[in-house]
Amino acid sequence: MPDLRMIEGQYVRDILDQPSALEKTLTNLGSPRDLKRLAAKLNRGQFERIVLTGMGSSFHVLHPLNLALVAAGFTSVPIETSELIHYANRLFDAKTLVVAVSQSGKSAEMVRLLAMNRRQSPIIAVTNSPRSPLATGANATLLTQAGKEFSVSCKTYVTALLALRWLGDVLCERNLRRTRQELAQTPLAVECYLDNWKENVRSLAGQLTRIRHLFLVGRGASLAAVGTGALIIKESAHFHAEGMSSAAFRHGPLEMLSRETFVLVFAGDPKTKELNDRLWQDIREKDGKAEIVGETGSGLPYCLPAVPTSHLPILEILPVQMITLALAASRGREAGRFELASKITTVE
Repeated sequence: MPDLRMIEGQYVRDILDQPSALEKTLTNLGSPRDLKRLAAKLNRGQFERIVLTGMGSSFHVLHPLNLALVAAGFTSVPIETSELIHYANRLFDAKTLVVAVSQSGKSAEMVRLLAMNRRQSPIIAVTNSPRSPLATGANATLLTQAGKEFSVSCKTYVTALLALRWLGDVLCERNLRRTRQELAQTPLAVECYLDNWKENVRSLAGQLTRIRHLFLVGRGASLAAVGTGALIIKESAHFHAEGMSSAAFRHGPLEMLSRETFVLVFAGDPKTKELNDRLWQDIREKDGKAEIVGETGSGLPYCLPAVPTSHLPILEILPVQMITLALAASRGREAGRFELASKITTVE
Protein backbone atom coordinates (compact mmCIF):
# COMPACT_ATOMS: atom_id res chain seq x y z
CA MET A 1 0.00 0.00 0.00
CA PRO A 2 1.25 3.55 -0.72
CA ASP A 3 2.62 5.70 2.08
CA LEU A 4 0.04 8.50 2.39
CA ARG A 5 2.45 10.65 4.39
CA MET A 6 4.06 11.51 1.07
CA ILE A 7 0.93 13.30 -0.13
CA GLU A 8 -0.39 14.86 3.08
CA GLY A 9 0.62 18.40 2.18
CA GLN A 10 -1.15 21.64 1.37
CA TYR A 11 -2.92 20.21 -1.70
CA VAL A 12 -4.67 17.61 0.46
CA ARG A 13 -5.58 20.29 2.99
CA ASP A 14 -7.12 22.36 0.18
CA ILE A 15 -9.17 19.36 -0.97
CA LEU A 16 -10.45 18.74 2.57
CA ASP A 17 -11.29 22.45 2.93
CA GLN A 18 -13.75 22.33 0.00
CA PRO A 19 -16.93 21.97 2.13
CA SER A 20 -16.02 25.08 4.12
CA ALA A 21 -15.20 27.02 0.93
CA LEU A 22 -18.54 26.05 -0.58
CA GLU A 23 -20.43 27.16 2.53
CA LYS A 24 -18.65 30.52 2.62
CA THR A 25 -19.26 31.09 -1.09
CA LEU A 26 -22.96 30.27 -0.82
CA THR A 27 -23.38 32.51 2.24
CA ASN A 28 -21.88 35.47 0.37
CA LEU A 29 -23.62 35.00 -2.97
CA GLY A 30 -26.19 37.63 -3.81
CA SER A 31 -27.78 39.43 -6.71
CA PRO A 32 -26.20 42.90 -6.83
CA ARG A 33 -27.95 45.69 -8.68
CA ASP A 34 -25.52 45.68 -11.62
CA LEU A 35 -26.00 41.95 -12.12
CA LYS A 36 -29.80 42.18 -11.95
CA ARG A 37 -29.69 45.02 -14.48
CA LEU A 38 -27.74 42.88 -16.94
CA ALA A 39 -30.12 39.95 -16.38
CA ALA A 40 -33.09 42.20 -17.12
CA LYS A 41 -31.49 43.43 -20.34
CA LEU A 42 -30.78 39.83 -21.37
CA ASN A 43 -34.40 38.81 -20.82
CA ARG A 44 -35.63 41.85 -22.76
CA GLY A 45 -33.64 40.62 -25.76
CA GLN A 46 -31.03 43.42 -25.68
CA PHE A 47 -28.16 40.90 -25.97
CA GLU A 48 -27.92 38.62 -28.99
CA ARG A 49 -25.46 36.22 -27.42
CA ILE A 50 -23.67 35.30 -24.20
CA VAL A 51 -19.96 34.53 -24.55
CA LEU A 52 -18.60 32.20 -21.85
CA THR A 53 -14.83 32.35 -21.50
CA GLY A 54 -11.95 31.20 -19.32
CA MET A 55 -8.78 29.10 -19.47
CA GLY A 56 -8.02 25.61 -18.14
CA SER A 57 -10.41 24.54 -15.40
CA SER A 58 -11.92 28.04 -15.52
CA PHE A 59 -13.09 27.20 -19.03
CA HIS A 60 -14.28 23.65 -18.32
CA VAL A 61 -16.26 24.91 -15.32
CA LEU A 62 -18.51 26.87 -17.71
CA HIS A 63 -19.95 23.79 -19.41
CA PRO A 64 -22.98 23.29 -17.11
CA LEU A 65 -23.87 27.00 -17.39
CA ASN A 66 -23.66 26.79 -21.18
CA LEU A 67 -26.16 23.91 -21.24
CA ALA A 68 -28.49 25.72 -18.81
CA LEU A 69 -28.51 28.90 -20.90
CA VAL A 70 -29.16 27.02 -24.13
CA ALA A 71 -32.01 25.12 -22.46
CA ALA A 72 -33.47 28.48 -21.40
CA GLY A 73 -33.50 29.68 -25.01
CA PHE A 74 -30.41 31.91 -25.03
CA THR A 75 -27.60 31.83 -27.60
CA SER A 76 -24.49 30.83 -25.67
CA VAL A 77 -20.98 30.76 -27.15
CA PRO A 78 -18.32 28.99 -25.03
CA ILE A 79 -14.79 29.85 -26.19
CA GLU A 80 -11.36 29.78 -24.55
CA THR A 81 -10.12 33.28 -23.77
CA SER A 82 -6.98 32.71 -25.84
CA GLU A 83 -9.11 31.98 -28.91
CA LEU A 84 -11.57 34.78 -28.17
CA ILE A 85 -8.95 37.53 -28.01
CA HIS A 86 -7.00 36.43 -31.08
CA TYR A 87 -9.57 34.88 -33.42
CA ALA A 88 -13.06 35.89 -32.30
CA ASN A 89 -12.63 39.44 -30.98
CA ARG A 90 -15.31 40.70 -33.37
CA LEU A 91 -17.74 39.34 -30.80
CA PHE A 92 -16.87 42.31 -28.60
CA ASP A 93 -19.83 44.64 -29.11
CA ALA A 94 -22.85 46.00 -27.28
CA LYS A 95 -24.95 42.98 -28.32
CA THR A 96 -22.66 40.52 -26.52
CA LEU A 97 -22.75 39.76 -22.79
CA VAL A 98 -19.50 38.18 -21.57
CA VAL A 99 -19.21 35.82 -18.60
CA ALA A 100 -15.51 35.58 -17.74
CA VAL A 101 -14.13 33.12 -15.19
CA SER A 102 -10.63 33.35 -13.75
CA GLN A 103 -9.56 32.19 -10.31
CA SER A 104 -6.81 34.79 -10.06
CA GLY A 105 -8.50 37.40 -12.25
CA LYS A 106 -5.12 38.35 -13.64
CA SER A 107 -4.02 35.63 -16.06
CA ALA A 108 -2.34 36.90 -19.23
CA GLU A 109 -5.33 36.13 -21.44
CA MET A 110 -7.84 37.77 -19.11
CA VAL A 111 -5.78 40.96 -18.85
CA ARG A 112 -5.61 41.13 -22.64
CA LEU A 113 -9.37 40.53 -22.90
CA LEU A 114 -10.05 43.55 -20.68
CA ALA A 115 -7.73 45.71 -22.79
CA MET A 116 -9.20 44.57 -26.11
CA ASN A 117 -12.83 44.78 -25.07
CA ARG A 118 -12.56 48.43 -23.98
CA ARG A 119 -16.00 48.11 -22.33
CA GLN A 120 -17.69 47.36 -25.64
CA SER A 121 -19.31 44.24 -24.15
CA PRO A 122 -20.57 44.17 -20.55
CA ILE A 123 -18.62 41.61 -18.52
CA ILE A 124 -19.81 39.48 -15.62
CA ALA A 125 -16.76 38.23 -13.70
CA VAL A 126 -16.54 35.11 -11.55
CA THR A 127 -13.29 35.16 -9.62
CA ASN A 128 -11.66 34.37 -6.29
CA SER A 129 -9.71 37.64 -6.22
CA PRO A 130 -11.72 40.77 -5.34
CA ARG A 131 -8.92 43.24 -6.17
CA SER A 132 -7.86 41.62 -9.44
CA PRO A 133 -8.01 43.36 -12.83
CA LEU A 134 -10.98 41.19 -13.80
CA ALA A 135 -12.99 41.93 -10.65
CA THR A 136 -12.37 45.67 -10.81
CA GLY A 137 -12.79 45.90 -14.59
CA ALA A 138 -16.06 43.96 -14.89
CA ASN A 139 -19.54 45.43 -14.94
CA ALA A 140 -20.71 42.92 -12.31
CA THR A 141 -18.77 40.43 -10.19
CA LEU A 142 -19.54 37.23 -8.30
CA LEU A 143 -16.80 36.38 -5.82
CA THR A 144 -15.99 32.87 -4.70
CA GLN A 145 -14.75 32.43 -1.15
CA ALA A 146 -12.17 29.69 -1.62
CA GLY A 147 -9.39 31.52 0.17
CA LYS A 148 -5.76 30.95 -0.69
CA GLU A 149 -5.08 27.84 -2.77
CA PHE A 150 -1.72 26.05 -2.85
CA SER A 151 -1.53 24.98 -6.50
CA VAL A 152 -3.93 22.75 -8.42
CA SER A 153 -7.50 24.03 -8.69
CA CYS A 154 -9.81 22.27 -6.25
CA LYS A 155 -11.49 24.75 -3.89
CA THR A 156 -11.61 27.39 -6.59
CA TYR A 157 -13.10 24.93 -9.09
CA VAL A 158 -15.99 23.69 -6.94
CA THR A 159 -16.81 27.18 -5.64
CA ALA A 160 -16.82 28.51 -9.21
CA LEU A 161 -19.26 25.73 -10.18
CA LEU A 162 -21.50 26.77 -7.32
CA ALA A 163 -21.28 30.47 -8.23
CA LEU A 164 -22.03 29.73 -11.89
CA ARG A 165 -25.05 27.62 -10.91
CA TRP A 166 -26.27 30.66 -8.98
CA LEU A 167 -25.46 32.99 -11.88
CA GLY A 168 -27.43 30.83 -14.30
CA ASP A 169 -30.54 31.19 -12.17
CA VAL A 170 -29.98 34.94 -11.84
CA LEU A 171 -29.70 35.33 -15.62
CA CYS A 172 -32.77 33.14 -16.18
CA GLU A 173 -34.63 35.12 -13.48
CA ARG A 174 -35.50 32.03 -11.44
CA ASN A 175 -36.45 31.73 -7.77
CA LEU A 176 -33.14 32.34 -5.97
CA ARG A 177 -34.52 31.31 -2.59
CA ARG A 178 -35.14 27.84 -3.99
CA THR A 179 -31.69 27.83 -5.60
CA ARG A 180 -30.05 28.65 -2.27
CA GLN A 181 -32.02 25.92 -0.49
CA GLU A 182 -30.90 23.34 -3.06
CA LEU A 183 -27.28 24.48 -3.03
CA ALA A 184 -27.20 24.29 0.76
CA GLN A 185 -27.19 20.48 0.45
CA THR A 186 -23.94 20.43 -1.48
CA PRO A 187 -21.27 21.27 1.16
CA LEU A 188 -22.53 18.48 3.43
CA ALA A 189 -22.55 16.00 0.53
CA VAL A 190 -18.95 16.93 -0.33
CA GLU A 191 -17.93 16.56 3.31
CA CYS A 192 -19.63 13.16 3.48
CA TYR A 193 -17.62 11.91 0.51
CA LEU A 194 -14.31 13.32 1.80
CA ASP A 195 -14.74 11.67 5.20
CA ASN A 196 -13.46 8.47 3.55
CA TRP A 197 -10.63 10.04 1.57
CA LYS A 198 -7.82 7.83 2.88
CA GLU A 199 -9.79 4.65 2.25
CA ASN A 200 -10.66 5.89 -1.24
CA VAL A 201 -7.05 6.74 -2.06
CA ARG A 202 -5.77 3.34 -0.93
CA SER A 203 -8.46 1.56 -2.93
CA LEU A 204 -7.65 3.55 -6.06
CA ALA A 205 -3.91 3.02 -5.69
CA GLY A 206 -4.50 -0.73 -5.91
CA GLN A 207 -6.81 -0.43 -8.90
CA LEU A 208 -4.45 1.84 -10.83
CA THR A 209 -1.40 -0.40 -10.45
CA ARG A 210 0.24 -0.99 -13.86
CA ILE A 211 -2.14 1.45 -15.58
CA ARG A 212 -0.43 3.53 -18.29
CA HIS A 213 -3.38 5.11 -20.12
CA LEU A 214 -6.18 6.95 -18.32
CA PHE A 215 -9.37 8.21 -20.00
CA LEU A 216 -12.19 10.26 -18.45
CA VAL A 217 -15.44 10.25 -20.41
CA GLY A 218 -18.96 11.60 -19.95
CA ARG A 219 -21.76 13.61 -21.52
CA GLY A 220 -23.66 16.81 -20.79
CA ALA A 221 -22.68 18.71 -17.66
CA SER A 222 -20.23 15.89 -16.75
CA LEU A 223 -17.89 17.25 -19.42
CA ALA A 224 -16.81 19.82 -16.81
CA ALA A 225 -15.34 17.04 -14.65
CA VAL A 226 -14.01 15.26 -17.74
CA GLY A 227 -12.02 18.30 -18.91
CA THR A 228 -10.89 19.50 -15.51
CA GLY A 229 -10.18 15.97 -14.30
CA ALA A 230 -7.77 15.18 -17.14
CA LEU A 231 -6.05 18.51 -16.51
CA ILE A 232 -5.55 18.11 -12.76
CA ILE A 233 -4.31 14.51 -13.07
CA LYS A 234 -1.49 15.78 -15.28
CA GLU A 235 -0.80 18.72 -12.95
CA SER A 236 -1.02 16.83 -9.67
CA ALA A 237 0.57 13.48 -10.40
CA HIS A 238 2.55 14.04 -13.64
CA PHE A 239 0.49 11.22 -15.17
CA HIS A 240 -1.01 11.53 -18.64
CA ALA A 241 -4.80 11.50 -18.80
CA GLU A 242 -7.21 12.36 -21.59
CA GLY A 243 -10.77 13.65 -21.33
CA MET A 244 -13.44 13.38 -24.02
CA SER A 245 -17.14 12.73 -24.50
CA SER A 246 -18.41 9.18 -24.08
CA ALA A 247 -19.55 9.25 -27.68
CA ALA A 248 -16.12 10.36 -28.93
CA PHE A 249 -14.49 7.47 -27.04
CA ARG A 250 -16.38 5.02 -29.24
CA HIS A 251 -15.06 6.78 -32.35
CA GLY A 252 -11.52 5.39 -32.24
CA PRO A 253 -10.08 5.46 -28.71
CA LEU A 254 -11.99 2.24 -27.96
CA GLU A 255 -9.06 0.58 -29.76
CA MET A 256 -6.83 1.59 -26.83
CA LEU A 257 -8.51 -0.88 -24.47
CA SER A 258 -6.04 -3.16 -22.73
CA ARG A 259 -5.06 -4.22 -19.22
CA GLU A 260 -2.96 -1.04 -19.08
CA THR A 261 -5.88 1.27 -19.93
CA PHE A 262 -8.33 2.59 -17.35
CA VAL A 263 -11.56 4.37 -18.33
CA LEU A 264 -13.47 6.46 -15.80
CA VAL A 265 -17.06 6.88 -17.01
CA PHE A 266 -19.35 9.54 -15.52
CA ALA A 267 -22.95 8.32 -15.36
CA GLY A 268 -24.25 11.90 -15.48
CA ASP A 269 -27.86 13.02 -15.59
CA PRO A 270 -30.80 10.75 -16.49
CA LYS A 271 -31.01 12.00 -20.09
CA THR A 272 -27.92 10.04 -21.19
CA LYS A 273 -27.17 7.85 -18.16
CA GLU A 274 -28.26 4.70 -20.01
CA LEU A 275 -25.80 5.42 -22.83
CA ASN A 276 -22.95 5.94 -20.36
CA ASP A 277 -23.88 2.76 -18.47
CA ARG A 278 -23.80 0.84 -21.74
CA LEU A 279 -20.33 2.14 -22.58
CA TRP A 280 -19.05 1.11 -19.16
CA GLN A 281 -20.52 -2.38 -19.58
CA ASP A 282 -19.17 -2.71 -23.14
CA ILE A 283 -15.66 -1.84 -21.98
CA ARG A 284 -15.78 -4.44 -19.24
CA GLU A 285 -17.18 -7.07 -21.62
CA LYS A 286 -14.14 -6.46 -23.82
CA ASP A 287 -11.93 -7.16 -20.77
CA GLY A 288 -11.13 -3.47 -20.40
CA LYS A 289 -10.73 -1.75 -17.04
CA ALA A 290 -13.52 0.74 -16.35
CA GLU A 291 -15.45 2.18 -13.43
CA ILE A 292 -18.52 4.40 -13.38
CA VAL A 293 -19.05 7.51 -11.22
CA GLY A 294 -22.50 8.42 -9.91
CA GLU A 295 -25.00 7.92 -7.11
CA THR A 296 -24.90 4.19 -7.87
CA GLY A 297 -21.22 4.12 -8.79
CA SER A 298 -19.19 0.95 -9.07
CA GLY A 299 -17.64 0.81 -5.61
CA LEU A 300 -16.82 3.18 -2.76
CA PRO A 301 -14.47 5.65 -4.51
CA TYR A 302 -16.97 6.12 -7.34
CA CYS A 303 -20.25 6.30 -5.41
CA LEU A 304 -21.48 9.87 -4.84
CA PRO A 305 -23.97 11.18 -2.26
CA ALA A 306 -27.38 12.10 -3.63
CA VAL A 307 -27.84 15.74 -4.69
CA PRO A 308 -30.09 17.50 -7.23
CA THR A 309 -28.94 16.64 -10.74
CA SER A 310 -27.97 20.22 -11.53
CA HIS A 311 -25.48 20.16 -8.62
CA LEU A 312 -23.90 16.84 -9.60
CA PRO A 313 -20.88 18.44 -11.38
CA ILE A 314 -19.59 19.69 -8.02
CA LEU A 315 -19.41 16.13 -6.65
CA GLU A 316 -18.18 14.49 -9.85
CA ILE A 317 -14.70 15.98 -9.52
CA LEU A 318 -14.15 14.37 -6.08
CA PRO A 319 -13.23 10.84 -7.30
CA VAL A 320 -10.80 12.43 -9.75
CA GLN A 321 -9.15 14.32 -6.91
CA MET A 322 -8.76 10.98 -5.12
CA ILE A 323 -7.17 9.56 -8.27
CA THR A 324 -4.60 12.39 -8.29
CA LEU A 325 -3.66 11.53 -4.70
CA ALA A 326 -3.49 7.79 -5.41
CA LEU A 327 -1.26 8.22 -8.45
CA ALA A 328 1.05 10.64 -6.65
CA ALA A 329 1.36 8.36 -3.61
CA SER A 330 2.05 5.33 -5.80
CA ARG A 331 4.79 7.25 -7.63
CA GLY A 332 6.34 8.52 -4.40
CA ARG A 333 5.77 12.22 -5.04
CA GLU A 334 3.97 15.04 -3.27
CA ALA A 335 0.65 15.58 -4.97
CA GLY A 336 -0.04 18.97 -6.46
CA ARG A 337 3.43 20.52 -6.18
CA PHE A 338 4.28 22.41 -9.36
CA GLU A 339 7.80 21.96 -10.73
CA LEU A 340 7.53 23.66 -14.14
CA ALA A 341 4.22 25.52 -14.15
CA SER A 342 2.86 28.14 -11.75
CA LYS A 343 -0.46 28.82 -10.07
CA ILE A 344 -1.08 31.94 -12.18
CA THR A 345 -0.21 31.89 -15.89
CA THR A 346 1.14 35.34 -16.75
CA VAL A 347 2.63 34.51 -20.17
CA GLU A 348 0.53 33.79 -23.26
